[in-house]
Amino acid sequence: MVNSLHHPKRRLFLSVAINSTGSAGRSWASPGTDWKRFGRYDHYLRSAELAHDGLFDIVFVSDHPALQRDNTSRPLHSFDPTVLFSAIAAQIPDVGFLLTASSSYNSPYNLARRLATLDHISGGRVIWNVVSSFNPDIAANFGAAPLPPRAERYRRADEFVELVKKLWLSWDAPQGDTPAEKLWDETSARKVRHKGEFFQVEGPLNVPIGPQGHPVIAQAGASDAGIDLAAKHSDIVYASLFNKQAAFEYKAQLRDRALVHGRDPENILLVPGLVVVLGETREEAYRKHEALHGSEGEEGLVRDFFKRAAIPDLAGLDPDKPIDPALFTYTQDQLRPVGFTRSFAELTAAEELTPRQLVRLVDGGHRLAVGTPQEVADTILDWWRTGAVDGFNIHIPVLPEGIAEFNRTVIPLLQASGAFPTRYDDLTIRRRLGLPDPAPAVGLSEARQSNAR
Repeated sequence: MVNSLHHPKRRLFLSVAINSTGSAGRSWASPGTDWKRFGRYDHYLRSAELAHDGLFDIVFVSDHPALQRDNTSRPLHSFDPTVLFSAIAAQIPDVGFLLTASSSYNSPYNLARRLATLDHISGGRVIWNVVSSFNPDIAANFGAAPLPPRAERYRRADEFVELVKKLWLSWDAPQGDTPAEKLWDETSARKVRHKGEFFQVEGPLNVPIGPQGHPVIAQAGASDAGIDLAAKHSDIVYASLFNKQAAFEYKAQLRDRALVHGRDPENILLVPGLVVVLGETREEAYRKHEALHGSEGEEGLVRDFFKRAAIPDLAGLDPDKPIDPALFTYTQDQLRPVGFTRSFAELTAAEELTPRQLVRLVDGGHRLAVGTPQEVADTILDWWRTGAVDGFNIHIPVLPEGIAEFNRTVIPLLQASGAFPTRYDDLTIRRRLGLPDPAPAVGLSEARQSNAR
């Protein structure tokens, strides 16, 4: 049953990932679906419609501007999320749009302009997920230069985000009566005059400040540099967290770094990923989980996990003996993301788990909730009520039908608990999430601030 601890200050927030054909690698081959739907706009539109039906706060599209090498799995990234959400925003109200864009392979002015434009079009519903690209295949698509070292990529990311935020707040368009003559001057359209290690930009941006001040910023940092970047700039953190202890420890790190940067840690929301596999019984959910990975039983699921983990030392493990956490070693400068490897190390250190147990707790680099709708709701509410998280980014194995199933079975349980709303409010995504307005902090015009109040 759902526990009865007091609710946190904020309500539960939920986003849902609508990448490709679903989070499961073989979701493209799911019976009764069109395998090539990852290349159809109406597929993403339908997924967003279902998210709106379920009152999800956010729909999320990650991005990776390179075709993946594994041609047996669904192509996880295809359409450009900025263009995709521009079309969806015109047809779907209320929902926030969390889109990924790289700080490594974009221009700050152009990206600031595109995101600000979409924020105006959508009425203040844009969230930018900042990533520092780690794949050499991406670097090869943008020139002959090799992928920069991690430390350089994060220095660039820090300067990039700082500059974009300045640009977003650089043109304070006039409010109220029609101007007598000039539409702006140097006090309302302010040059940023940025000169840094990586960028030199004069400004101001030619898009006025948007309806929510500027887009919400998200990040998924797990390395030391990533956590510092998130603590300095992010409003939402999408981390890979496999157990509550890891979530509390991550929150503590984030809090400490936020204070160093002069930020209130309460203004940073922790919303990790959660893969959901539902069944009328737990056994039915287990069989569905196995089928999603092309397995005919738990042994096949374990073998598939070892293969996808890409850690050679796992191959010879006994599926019924506890895993040594030392297998999941990582370094701060490794090429692959630190977060997933770190999460495996933390989970196996905190809990004595066999491979057979581990595959029922983790899927695709995120925590797995496999079971009945009540069991899934209990998991979500337990993490939220104990203060480990502010919500979850739900990953659905097969899209779009899986969102409808979640809406039908899990959402009513969350609503009955009082944790999740029964209707949308008419607010920007920033205000719905309870985040502060960034605009007044930079001394904008009295007319605009009065309007905002």
